[in-house]
Amino acid sequence: MGLDVYTVLNDFPALGQLVHGHYPLVYLDNAATTLKPRQVMDAMNQYYRVDTGNIHRGVHQLSQHATEKYEKTRTTVQRFIQAESPDNIVFTSGTTASINMVAQGYVRKRLSPGDEILITHMEHHANIVPWQMLCEQTGAVLKVAPIDDEGNVLLEAYEHLLTDRTRFVSVGYVSNALGTVNPIDAMIALAHARGVAVLVDAAQAVATLPVDVKALDCDFLAFSGHKLYGPTGVGVLYGKAEALAEMDPVFGGGDMILSVTFEKTLYNRIPARFEAGTPPIAEVIGLGAAIDYVTEIGMAHVASHERGLMQDAQEALQAIPGVRIIGTSPDKAGIVSFVMDGAHPHDIGTILDSLGVAIRAGHHCAQPVMQRFGIAATARVSFGLYNTQADVDHLIAAVNKVREIFA
Repeated sequence: MGLDVYTVLNDFPALGQLVHGHYPLVYLDNAATTLKPRQVMDAMNQYYRVDTGNIHRGVHQLSQHATEKYEKTRTTVQRFIQAESPDNIVFTSGTTASINMVAQGYVRKRLSPGDEILITHMEHHANIVPWQMLCEQTGAVLKVAPIDDEGNVLLEAYEHLLTDRTRFVSVGYVSNALGTVNPIDAMIALAHARGVAVLVDAAQAVATLPVDVKALDCDFLAFSGHKLYGPTGVGVLYGKAEALAEMDPVFGGGDMILSVTFEKTLYNRIPARFEAGTPPIAEVIGLGAAIDYVTEIGMAHVASHERGLMQDAQEALQAIPGVRIIGTSPDKAGIVSFVMDGAHPHDIGTILDSLGVAIRAGHHCAQPVMQRFGIAATARVSFGLYNTQADVDHLIAAVNKVREIFA
């Protein structure tokens, strides 16, 4: 049994709205953020209505209930990504924060001038800028593995860039701009063969692929809740036990300590030492509900459903005169980026919005990708578990309308 999309549509209230006179909404901007099911909103509302209390600190019932639900999500995440223990799971504000924490808390102290950090040409800005900042701070050098005209990492070039000076590798699992699914297991193995630790940016992967950190053998992995049908403002940093043991806290404050004097502070145990201050409690609880939701459906079913819609949309778009697909790797997630003769992507997005179809238009926080293909921006279509074949049909009709207008 695959995913029966019509059984889940009613779980997403946002789909039932009128947009510029069109109903229902065709939402195809899932790579930016996914819509949220009622189950997530109900879980967060329950915290705010009944269980409001700070976690780990209180002896009263509300605090205890909040703590139980917060820590239950840690176990839920552990099982979802096949981590060894709940202690491998650190809650953050999102992928960006997770990457910055690893950069400053783990990698920085390992760098000397001339040392190298390796990424790829298809990275999101969140996996570029923190490393540039780190290089400016330490004198290290940022190396970039190239990609080909289809949007695939050139694996031989990547391997060649792994040198005796490489100290860390950080790579995206799925490109948000191209849809490419990287050969991440091979990339990790090549780095580990040289004794180099690897962080995987899985922001685009967790909502569209089953993710198994033990099988990947990555040292760190980061993702955000809002791309996984969960709330904004919450994310996850997974780390191997030995990697987290070697990482310094980046944020100091309440709850990440065992004791504080003016002379010395003793840090709390892992993972608490990396979660300073009052965390996004309701958002963590909502993330747990989102993971429960997609787990019940089955991530393999979600992946198959989204990939099928992507392939249908890509074939139909390619058949429209003047349309060019950007990112044609044979191994893609549910993302299709395209440009169109005579029409700027922002115009495409605006016209589609007027027809009740929501897509993304711009550089997608991946300007080096745009530069690689000699363009300023693309129109990007990205699928979620609630999208249907009818959504693809509406998309194609709307793009044909754009062609009529600009013809």
